[in-house]
Amino acid sequence: ILADDHTLFRGGFALLFKQLEAGAMVLEAGNLSEALALAAEHPDADLMLLDLNMPGMNGATGIRQVAEAHPQLPVIVLSASETRQSVQEVIAAGALGFIPKSSSSTLMQSAVRLVLAGGVYLPAQMLMSEEPSEGAHPGHTEPVKLSERQHEVLRLLAAGKANKQICRELDIGEGTVKVHIAAVFRLLEVSNRTEAANAARRLGLLD
Repeated sequence: ILADDHTLFRGGFALLFKQLEAGAMVLEAGNLSEALALAAEHPDADLMLLDLNMPGMNGATGIRQVAEAHPQLPVIVLSASETRQSVQEVIAAGALGFIPKSSSSTLMQSAVRLVLAGGVYLPAQMLMSEEPSEGAHPGHTEPVKLSERQHEVLRLLAAGKANKQICRELDIGEGTVKVHIAAVFRLLEVSNRTEAANAARRLGLLD
């Protein structure tokens, strides 16, 4: 389900989907109400993409509406805005991805594949650390840099804690935990929690 109030953009993105998955069906909507109606009519939909600023959306509020009505449906946000705050808000609201509209077609397809595979996609600028904790990374001349919060999440993740347990221990929302875990995975160049824990120990990132 692709919801955007610009017909030309919808057409271009629909074409990307058909290149990504032969035989894919793309249901188009021009506002949030239409998107919710399509989701109700097609409970077997695999993914919903939402323009952050289309009619009826109201930013993160619209994402929460979708998450409450269709909790099983993964949501990716499309936006011309690329601010860190925008990304944090939509992930905290329940989205599993944030794709800037300035992204290349290849990147957009990669983001969709990642979310469909159960991951969380974040734009590169969201992963930049402000308070680095360094460790040498195999194959790289630059050390891995984690923010203090990313380091805390990594420590608990490596201890086998589930997302809800990490939420309680750090007193942060589950959406925020997902943001940090996705960032850690990409910074460590791993695809799951076990690989992240092993990489962290190898790099000396754990106390």
